[in-house]
Amino acid sequence: MLENTGRTELSSLGEFGLIKHLTQFIEIKNESTIKGVGDDAAVIDNKGKQIVVSTDMLVEGVHFDLAYMPLKHLGYKAVSVNVSDIYAMNATPKQITISFAVSNRFSVEAMEELYSGMMLACEKYKVDIVGGDTTTSKSGLVISITAIGEATKEELIYRDGAKEGDLLCVSGDLGAAYVGLQLLEREKKIFIESPDVQPDLGGYDYILERQLKPDARKDIPPLLKMLKVKPTAMIDISDGLASEILHLCSQSETGCNLYEDKIPIDPSTYNMAREFNLDPTVCALSGGEDYELLFTIDQSDFPKIKANPDISVIGHMTSRKEGRNLITKGGSSHPLIAQGWDSLIKE
Repeated sequence: MLENTGRTELSSLGEFGLIKHLTQFIEIKNESTIKGVGDDAAVIDNKGKQIVVSTDMLVEGVHFDLAYMPLKHLGYKAVSVNVSDIYAMNATPKQITISFAVSNRFSVEAMEELYSGMMLACEKYKVDIVGGDTTTSKSGLVISITAIGEATKEELIYRDGAKEGDLLCVSGDLGAAYVGLQLLEREKKIFIESPDVQPDLGGYDYILERQLKPDARKDIPPLLKMLKVKPTAMIDISDGLASEILHLCSQSETGCNLYEDKIPIDPSTYNMAREFNLDPTVCALSGGEDYELLFTIDQSDFPKIKANPDISVIGHMTSRKEGRNLITKGGSSHPLIAQGWDSLIKE
């Protein structure tokens, strides 16, 4: 990408000039990309494989706040959250299209910064930018990305394959993105009230990165393949653990038992949640934006994954009539509820 040297108005380039400017450094990485940016449509040769398509939209003021979200990080995150859906299908992302609605308060240099983060993510995930659109916005920045992936028919994993007795597993740890957001919101409020006070963000690198620059778990599908484990159902965690488990149960027509003491929470997440007078378990259950993979496996596959530090067994699927339950650390059972973000805010 070009280095930012000043401010260039978007109007000086126009829509097509901006697209040409931002896409001039794109390099095609995948053989399946026959034609990328520059024509009326991209051309993709699937060579007999199943094509997987997912779209996500990020809206300023709803999904991100530019008061503390650097544009480069935003670009990276926008790509990551989209390809995460492709990995959740046990597929490999290959191409993306990117569309913007942008106001004149943004300069060409600002859009370069945003795009540089996107290209950095594309390099990490080995995907090609093959098209998109730009238009004017009067209410802030809007980013829409469509991710395209591929897999064989045998490789694909859906949400509806879990069965009674399957083990419920998750990659990584949960809740960090939400408490990272709480930290950023706290420092923003302090800055608004006292502009001379510098943000106190030292020592919080992990939870901040999980909020500002999350990584999709591209490592988990090949890891499971290496372990010779094929999940029976899978979903990525964008809206909180509880919500995603309920999706799996609903689609698979099962119940579940989720064990609170098995939910993986990083110590830095736990400590920050307590600092905000939040229950760390609730942050994991309903916080969202962790982008870990939640999946079920047959019990016979447990020996293959039990020693792996990237995978935690957090419960098991039951019959539908047994309900969807959270088993607390004290041993009591409660209905599992997707509480949502609002319920996390405690006075």
